[in-house]
Amino acid sequence: MSNVKTRYFLFISYKGTSYHGWQIQPNSVTVQKILDEALCTILNEKISTFGAGRTDTGVHAAVFCAHFDSNAPDLISKKNLVYRLNRFLPKDISVSRLAKVQPEAHARFSAISRTYRYNISRAKNPFWDDSSWFIHRKIDINAMNEVCGLLLNYTDFTSFSRLHSDTKTNLCRIFYAVWEEADDRLVFTIKADRFLRNMVRALVGTMIEIGSGKMNLKEFEEIIQAKDRCRAGKSALAKGLFLVDIEYPENIFI
Repeated sequence: MSNVKTRYFLFISYKGTSYHGWQIQPNSVTVQKILDEALCTILNEKISTFGAGRTDTGVHAAVFCAHFDSNAPDLISKKNLVYRLNRFLPKDISVSRLAKVQPEAHARFSAISRTYRYNISRAKNPFWDDSSWFIHRKIDINAMNEVCGLLLNYTDFTSFSRLHSDTKTNLCRIFYAVWEEADDRLVFTIKADRFLRNMVRALVGTMIEIGSGKMNLKEFEEIIQAKDRCRAGKSALAKGLFLVDIEYPENIFI
C-alpha cells in the first residue's frame, strides 16, 4: 500500500464570536480544533489542517483556507464531501470549496495576498453588535484616507505588530487601503502580501485617533518611523475584523 498522500485546500468561512481564534491551543475551543475533528470523523483517518494564518479570538473570516494531507487520492470525486462537512460542522463554520493542489502548496506560505475588512458602526444596531465596533462620536473619514495613502509608502510596520511575537520580519507590502462609508457604517479595506499579528486592529485603532482629531498625519508618520508598538494607539475591537480574501497562484491547483 502506498504511503503517498494527496494535498487538498479547503476553503471555509466562520463567525469567530464563539472561538478563541483559528489555531489549536490547550483548553480552548478553536476553529482548527473543530475542523480537524470533523475531517477525522468523516474521512476516517488522522487529519491535521494547516491554516492560512492565525486569526485572534473573536475575529471572523468570510474567506479562509486550510490545507491537509489525506490517504484518499481523489476526494474531489466525492461530490457530497462538502455537503457532509457542512452538515457535521456547527452553524458558525461553513465549507465552500475543496481543491486538490500540488504537494508543496501551503495554505499560509503560498498565499500571494490577503485582504481584511474592518467595520465600524455609527448607529446602535443589534444585528451588527458582534460584527462591528460601535463608535458614536464624529469621525473624519477624509483624514483617515490621508493615512491610507501614507501607508503605501512604508514596508516596516513594527509599530503595529503584537509585542513579543515570533515573526522573523516585520516587513509588509501594502497594495491597497481605503475607508468607505456604507449606510451607518465606516468600512476599512486593506490588502497586502502579508500581515503581522494584530496589525490591522492596531492600524484601525490608531487611525481612529486621527479621525477623532486626537492625532495628526505627521504624528502618525512618526509612529511608523519609530518602529515602536508603544507609540501607536490601542487595538480596535476584534469583533469588527474580517478576513475577506486570500489570493493564491493558479499553478498550485490541480
